[in-house]
Amino acid sequence: MSTIKVLLVDDHTIVREGISTLLELSPEIEVVGEAGNGYEALELIAELKPEVVLMDLAMPLMGGLEATRNIRQEFSEVKVLILTQYEDKEHVFAILGAGAHGFLNKSAASSELVSAIRSVRRGDSYLSPSATKYLVEDYRLEVDIKRSQDPYEQLTGREKEVLRLLAEGHTAREVAKLLVISPKTVDSHKTRFMAKLDLHNQTELIKYALRKKIISM
Repeated sequence: MSTIKVLLVDDHTIVREGISTLLELSPEIEVVGEAGNGYEALELIAELKPEVVLMDLAMPLMGGLEATRNIRQEFSEVKVLILTQYEDKEHVFAILGAGAHGFLNKSAASSELVSAIRSVRRGDSYLSPSATKYLVEDYRLEVDIKRSQDPYEQLTGREKEVLRLLAEGHTAREVAKLLVISPKTVDSHKTRFMAKLDLHNQTELIKYALRKKIISM
């Protein structure tokens, strides 16, 4: 198996030395160079052609986010793995927005660091548990917002039941019998959900139900 060529980018020499020592314990990883800021990293990438750049965030002259954006533009084949002490939501989303392939906290175990490098080199993404948590929370929030904006989600459970049965072709009397309610109550539910969904006749009702996959052909 060929070794994974890694470039270390951190403005603290002692940190680079420590990481380099850890990575040297893995026979599949070769540290090909070290840089103290984004400018140095870009120069060394052109010269050394690493496969993975292990990038810090807070550095002088050019920080990790700007360096990552430049790497993605100039060396699209190079994978960037951010290694930082910051793991709040704002930093995580800024890191992903810059185009990084992974995010790992500096407190991570050396075995996790090796796994992360291996993953991003394959073209996969690697996220720390905290970053994953933020993405899941953001996704759930987006789903909740979409649901709150969907008129169908504003219908009551009974209105949804009546809608489905009417869309399936049942008459109001049949629906009343199935749900053990009066035909008048069925009509009341229909009037309300038709208004909420801005539907005006049975044809529109059936088309809506099909589009929402409430019923199928």
